[in-house]
Amino acid sequence: MGTSIVHCTFNGSVERIRQASRYLPGGVSSNFRLGISPTPLVFDHADGPFLYDIDGNRLIDYYLGMGPMILGHRPEAVVEAVRSQLDRGILFGGQSEIEFEAAELVCAMLPSADKVRFSSSGSEAAQAALRLARAATGRGAIVKFEGHYHGWLDNVLWSVAPAPDAMGAEGAPVPQPGTTGQDAHAGQMVEVLSWNRPDFIEERLSRGDVAAVIMEPAMCNTGAIFPAPGYLESVRDICTRTGTVLIFDEVITGFRVAPGGAQQRLGVTPDLTLFGKAVASGFPVAGLAGRADLMEMFSGKVMHGGTYNAQSVTMAATVATLKSLKAPGTYDLLARQGGRLMQGVAEAFAAAGVPASVNGFPEIFHVGFGLGAPPRNYRDILAVDRAGYVRLTTALLERGVRILERGAWFISTRHDDAVIDETVAALRDTLAAQ
Repeated sequence: MGTSIVHCTFNGSVERIRQASRYLPGGVSSNFRLGISPTPLVFDHADGPFLYDIDGNRLIDYYLGMGPMILGHRPEAVVEAVRSQLDRGILFGGQSEIEFEAAELVCAMLPSADKVRFSSSGSEAAQAALRLARAATGRGAIVKFEGHYHGWLDNVLWSVAPAPDAMGAEGAPVPQPGTTGQDAHAGQMVEVLSWNRPDFIEERLSRGDVAAVIMEPAMCNTGAIFPAPGYLESVRDICTRTGTVLIFDEVITGFRVAPGGAQQRLGVTPDLTLFGKAVASGFPVAGLAGRADLMEMFSGKVMHGGTYNAQSVTMAATVATLKSLKAPGTYDLLARQGGRLMQGVAEAFAAAGVPASVNGFPEIFHVGFGLGAPPRNYRDILAVDRAGYVRLTTALLERGVRILERGAWFISTRHDDAVIDETVAALRDTLAAQ
């Protein structure tokens, strides 16, 4: 594969989205797919690191389905496992051996996982975790952080992207709803803090009424922001001392940045962990794992259910994905290729004289367009040149490279050197033209 620059147009997608809008609001089934410049895209098929749309464009993909396609599109081992399971049955309304195998793999890989319950989405897993924490502690309050996303439901969709003129002071943030129509009562027991400040946690938890602290151990939904040195350890200690359940939302980082997720990589173990995305190569699987004494409460008075929880085909995908990830060399490959891409992206911005902070894990990193230094929290991210980055992503898409407008870049095992070199060449060409 050479590094010649391609030129893509998307007239077919524009027309099909217009037609689909007769039946689908905005022509899509998730608001996260709305407002994409120049248009939400319509795809025909995918393979490895590539997407192929209905206009005949071949696009290098760094969306990767918003993170799940860690083995690339259509990974052979997963496809074969799913085909085999389809011949055995789909939904039993009961248990299966493949479910048990998946559970054993999750518990073997995640440091916090004594036991696990599967669900169909990270939003559902978050609700189960909060319910469990309230039941275990007898308390009602929940602490979350600005810029951290834990699903689209009303009781957690607070201050995910608050406006600067409404979010209040850093020491006393004002919780902001994430959507029109959100139930204000659902947020009455949610308190929002600024991240990376252990003093804020110490003060709030000292009152003894907080059931759980929920956070991304490394921010990946809003930037790719590492915890300050000692921050996670401090939060872990404060939660232990105050009897507060510590929940890590590893829906993005789980099984992506290490076999045991960010908790393994950063060396801090929570009480409960949310996971999803990378666990099943695009099949709808998420889950909640954690301490045995907490998880065992699901066997008693704490309700958790779902018709499609641990559906057999999705469990086959989970087993095949986790076995592939556990294979020798897989995480070394992800780190090497992600590091190569990060370096190429950073050097392209530097060569063009364009300020940009390129930071995060090699397996999931973020470009802070216009930032001169790595951000420490959500408030630092507000300085990003969002409009400029959207222009950049649009121009890069026209050159055959698809990246998220919010700045995140996901890597897969199928992004080889040639694909990365083509990406960097397209980025350099884009920057030179702006």
